[in-house]
Amino acid sequence: MSDSPTPQAGDEHPADDDVVALLMRQHGDIRNLFDEVEAAAGEQRREAFRRLVRLLAVHETAEEEVVHPFARRALPAGDRVVEDRLAEEKSAKESLVTLDDLDTDDPTFMLRFMKLRKDVQEHARAEERYEFIHIRRSVDSSRLAAMAKAFKAAEALAPTQPHPGVESATANIALGAVLALVDRTRHAVQKAMGEDG
Repeated sequence: MSDSPTPQAGDEHPADDDVVALLMRQHGDIRNLFDEVEAAAGEQRREAFRRLVRLLAVHETAEEEVVHPFARRALPAGDRVVEDRLAEEKSAKESLVTLDDLDTDDPTFMLRFMKLRKDVQEHARAEERYEFIHIRRSVDSSRLAAMAKAFKAAEALAPTQPHPGVESATANIALGAVLALVDRTRHAVQKAMGEDG
């Protein structure tokens, strides 16, 4: 298994120079991974779930560092919009941590997983409706490209595991690099020892 959040994370896509298109593509990748986890069993489910956890952790951290601060400053009622998204993200991280402690074959896993899926999809729709649309309308293509670059830079340093309580840009800057190093070190050790990771 690669240490990148998803197989697509390092790939260049034509839309990756537009932060809104990049975010929408990643929301699609997240939906696809939820489908993959649901459809798989055994080791394939474990592997798909690991990729989903990593993508969600990295994606949300980058949103918290790049998208939410911009939305807070630039959008009507930006503070309220962002606070609602951060509360949703914290709840999703808590659910991910609980699920990550279960084996994917645990009888309660799929029930909890389907609840997480519903919550994450509602969260993504709220971001698309209350943040992404307004970002698209309020900035020019050069700003969208600059935000896409900043988003990818934030992803490169983001933790690969969910860390509830670290939902602000300030907290991510203070703790993000340390948590990312801890997560990546743990994954490297698990991989070297032949453990699922």
